[in-house]
Amino acid sequence: MSRPLPSLNALHAFEAAARLGSVSRAAVELHVTHGAVSRHIRSLEEELGTPLFQREGRGLALTGAGQRLRDTCTAAFAQLRDTCQLLRQDSAQAPFVLGCPVSLLARWMIPRLERLMSDLPELSLHLRPQETPFDESLAGLDAAVLSGEAPWPPAWRVRPLLRERIGPVASPGFARTHRLARQRPKAVLGLPLLHTQSRPRAWSDWAERIGLPTAGLKTAHGYPHLYHLIEAAAAGRGVAIAPEPLVADDLASGRLVAPWGFEEADSQWVLATPMRLPAERSEKLAAWLEAELCRPAGG
Repeated sequence: MSRPLPSLNALHAFEAAARLGSVSRAAVELHVTHGAVSRHIRSLEEELGTPLFQREGRGLALTGAGQRLRDTCTAAFAQLRDTCQLLRQDSAQAPFVLGCPVSLLARWMIPRLERLMSDLPELSLHLRPQETPFDESLAGLDAAVLSGEAPWPPAWRVRPLLRERIGPVASPGFARTHRLARQRPKAVLGLPLLHTQSRPRAWSDWAERIGLPTAGLKTAHGYPHLYHLIEAAAAGRGVAIAPEPLVADDLASGRLVAPWGFEEADSQWVLATPMRLPAERSEKLAAWLEAELCRPAGG
C-alpha cells in the first residue's frame, strides 16, 4: 500500500524556501513566521528520512535530495496554480442561472434587464421562472430570488434584500367609481377583492395589521399568479392585494393607485444561494438587487 503524501503545508513551505533561497523570505511570502517555515521543513526531513538543506556560511544550500524535491514541487505547484486559474476563469465566464417567481420576472426583473446588464456587464445572466422555494426544483440554479420568512433551510445562504410591503391597489377608474380616495380602508369590506392562489392569506394578513375584521372580507376571483392578479386590477375587475415592488412602476405611471398605501409584512425578499457554491459569485448581484429594490420607481 502506498504511503500518504507529506503535509501540503510542509511541501509548500519547503518549495518557497528552496525557490527563494531563504527561510525568512519564504515566511514573508507565505505570511507565516520564520519558526513555522523551519518547523515544516524539519518535519518534512524527518518524514522523508533525509536532509533537504545544508548550511553554507550564513545561507542555505539544497542537498541532492532537496534539489529533486524542489524541481518536482515547483512543477507540481505551477501546474496546480495554472489549473486553478483556468477553473476560476471558466467559473467566472459560465452563465449565472437565476430563478425568479413568474410575476417578479415579468413585472420587475425584465423591465430592468437593460440596466442590470449595463451595471454588471461581466455577469452572463440566465433567468429561469421559479415558484417553489427551497426544494429540489432549485437544482441547477446559482441563486434564486424568493419571498419568505425565517428560519431558512441550513443548506442555503440567504441574503435579505427588502422587507415586503403589501397593500390594496386598483385602477384609477375603479377608485373613482367607488370613491376610494375619500374613504377609509374599511371600504374594502364591500368591494370585490381579487386574490392569488399562491398567497391565500394576503388579504387577511393585511386586514389584521390595520385592525379590520377579517370575517368581513369577501374575496372575488382568484388568479394563479400575482402578474395575472395585478393585470386584472388594472383592467378594473376589483381591488388587488399586491407587494409594493411589483406595482411601483404602475403606480408611478398612473396605471394603478394605492389609496391606503402599503403595510410592512412578516415576509421579505431574499437572494438564496446553495451553501455548496462560493458566495463571491453572487455578491455583486445581491448588492444590485438590494439597491434596485430600494430605488424609487422611475428613478
